[in-house]
Amino acid sequence: MQETDAEKKLATWPREVVIYTDGASRGNPGAASIGVFVTGPSGETVLEYKECVGHQTNNYAEYTAVLRSLELAKEHGTSVVTIRSDSELMVRQMQGQYKVKSPVIIPLFQSCKALIPEFKKVEFEHVRREYNREADRLANEALDAV
Repeated sequence: MQETDAEKKLATWPREVVIYTDGASRGNPGAASIGVFVTGPSGETVLEYKECVGHQTNNYAEYTAVLRSLELAKEHGTSVVTIRSDSELMVRQMQGQYKVKSPVIIPLFQSCKALIPEFKKVEFEHVRREYNREADRLANEALDAV
């Protein structure tokens, strides 16, 4: 069976990646989507991923983007992951600085936390919106296609 170019690219993930994530919701709650932009150590694009996640809140979409990122990184054998997001709330919650109180978000948070031990190292970094443009673009492209 012959692999497509996209599958070949996915199969060659570096051991260390930076993943930019974004969640979008038009209406909050409303139509929601995620964008995941994965780069290697030299800044090269490893993967662009977008997905609609139904009728949800922005916070739900933000957590779904992180969960999908961790799942993809695990699937492709990455061992060191830096997740960058413009969602300060989500980043602070993942860092343990803020508590997660929403009963809808708690299961997503727990799923993300359960994947972290699968890696050598996982870090979460808050970035300003202008440094998260690619993930934002992907999330919006997913919504525009609905």
